[in-house]
Amino acid sequence: MMLRGLLGVAVILLLAAPPALAQHPATHVGEQAVHDIAAQLRCVVCQNLSVADSPSEMASQMRSVIRERLATGERPDQVVQYFVDKYGEWILLAPRRQGFNLLVWAMPGIALAVGLAVVGILVTRWTRRRPSAAAAPPPTAAMRERIRREMERET
Repeated sequence: MMLRGLLGVAVILLLAAPPALAQHPATHVGEQAVHDIAAQLRCVVCQNLSVADSPSEMASQMRSVIRERLATGERPDQVVQYFVDKYGEWILLAPRRQGFNLLVWAMPGIALAVGLAVVGILVTRWTRRRPSAAAAPPPTAAMRERIRREMERET
């Protein structure tokens, strides 16, 4: 009876051991690594600041989560993905360059190109020489006489 109990305990320990052994060992995480990841994430309280720059308590907690996850052996992109899964793409300060977000990255360049094209067209239209309607006819003898009289009267 005792042998069965010991055998049962041994089986349970053997079944429980692989998940425990599969965990990554804790490693020391440098502050620069935490800062690099935190700089990519938006603070959920201060929304205009990154988690690295925010003085809020929530940002401090998020930095702690980053540190803990890195210490367990996760890669930086996995830590960022954790926050994206939890808060959505909104949490990223810079949108990813894929799918609909490409529009965010492409629009400034497209707007600049269209603006330069419009300015170029307008400048060429404004500077293009237009043929004068009709040159002024040369003065007639009567006109010359009138100009001469008016010049004498002024002096």
